Amino acid sequence: MVMSSTELLARIAAGKAAVLAQTHFMHRSFGQVKSEWKYDGTRVTAADVAISQNIFADLGAQFPEDQFFSEELAETDAPIPATARYVWVLDPIDGTNNYATGIPYCAISLALLEDGLPVYGVVYDMARRVLMHGGPGFGVRDGEREAQVKTSLPDSNSMLGFHSPFDKAYAHHATALVENFKLRGLGSSTLHLAYVAAGLLDATVDHNVRIWDIAAAVPMVRAAGGEVQFLNGEPFPMRAFNLKMGRIQFVAGNAGTCGRLRVLLGA
Repeated sequence: MVMSSTELLARIAAGKAAVLAQTHFMHRSFGQVKSEWKYDGTRVTAADVAISQNIFADLGAQFPEDQFFSEELAETDAPIPATARYVWVLDPIDGTNNYATGIPYCAISLALLEDGLPVYGVVYDMARRVLMHGGPGFGVRDGEREAQVKTSLPDSNSMLGFHSPFDKAYAHHATALVENFKLRGLGSSTLHLAYVAAGLLDATVDHNVRIWDIAAAVPMVRAAGGEVQFLNGEPFPMRAFNLKMGRIQFVAGNAGTCGRLRVLLGA
């Protein structure tokens, strides 16, 4: 895989432009859109659908040979094979519950995959009005700032992103974490992981996500010197897009932090 290929660079530039083009609409509709509940208990708004349509119309016109997958635009809930060299995976608003109710921790999350592997991520952090982006071989930018994962080992003052597990069989993990660290639950798994890449959080632990929630931030963490260690199976390379996929569990941070977390969780 040639990380500096003309084809890849063109897509990176287009992806950043496509996300930035939707930020005005995102802010304008914030806290004002009606929402509905989907079969899996997640919320969707008209803004989610509009952002998906607009970003994919923009990118599709430039790269018609690519495949485009969004949580909100899939025509079927059956697995769809990912066969193109370049595949885009979009979560138009990660943190829709926050967005619909007027809590600003939400993000546009756009991932570019090559041969099923995430090579670049673009995340618009609405709360801070900052575009975060990067991937292996490119480094990570948090707005105008070059970013990296925190290198220190975790201690009682370390801040971890964590959401209550969807499956309450893992509720004891919350006890282990809260006894050892300071926890932050922002309502956006994308931001938790992207904030690890930016060095804003020391680490994150998640039990609830699907591939569109994290595909953009995974390459950012890896590019920033960190690790994303999956606890229930490696989701990449992505060979199919599946709305009904199982929930992904992972820890992320520097190597030492990931090791410490796995010991605490018994994972």
